[in-house]
Amino acid sequence: MPLYKIINFSRSVGTTTQILIWKITESLEELLGQVVLKEKTQVRLNKMKSEMHQRAFLSVRMLLKEAGYTDFELHYDEFGKPYFLDGKHISITHSHHFSAIIISEDTVGIDIELQREKIIRIADKFINEKELSRLRSFDAIEYIKKLTVKWGAKEAIFKIRNEKGISFKDHIQVNAFELNDKKTIAKLHFEGIVKEFNIIFEEFENFTLVYAFEK
Repeated sequence: MPLYKIINFSRSVGTTTQILIWKITESLEELLGQVVLKEKTQVRLNKMKSEMHQRAFLSVRMLLKEAGYTDFELHYDEFGKPYFLDGKHISITHSHHFSAIIISEDTVGIDIELQREKIIRIADKFINEKELSRLRSFDAIEYIKKLTVKWGAKEAIFKIRNEKGISFKDHIQVNAFELNDKKTIAKLHFEGIVKEFNIIFEEFENFTLVYAFEK
């Protein structure tokens, strides 16, 4: 069973956070045989054109099962943000052959990204010139890794706020950090509101996992 990793921790007394990561090695048929889907989910799955996307989608349902939930307990709001009715927060992500979920009493967002050179070409789309000039002083590998953390942090924050009009480049800024720190701070400035987030990240198999908590 390719349950890759489970991370459990508590940020404060009385709260728990669990992160579950799945390495997708099963065929579509194998995954379909291990989950029960509600009708709306099955319709959504059938509309997906990519088998890899379908497998990732189903692997998330496997992670839900590992966490003690079923597809019938996972809901989406009008903006596509997932939620449970029991009051716990959930965020979902997948990239290539990995998927992950985070479940917590705290407001959370999660993202997983493959580290690749492509991110250099699009960096100016989500990072301002001041940030970029500082990052360019690092060697190519570290540059890619730091860009990936910044993208993941902004993606995780966007999943938390889920508001139309938020610009990764203009509205979300991630503080400077070292890769060994495995954490940093980010701020969202949007429509007169300022929100601060704790960012935690780690690497495995050339992927970067980033998760955010609203402070």
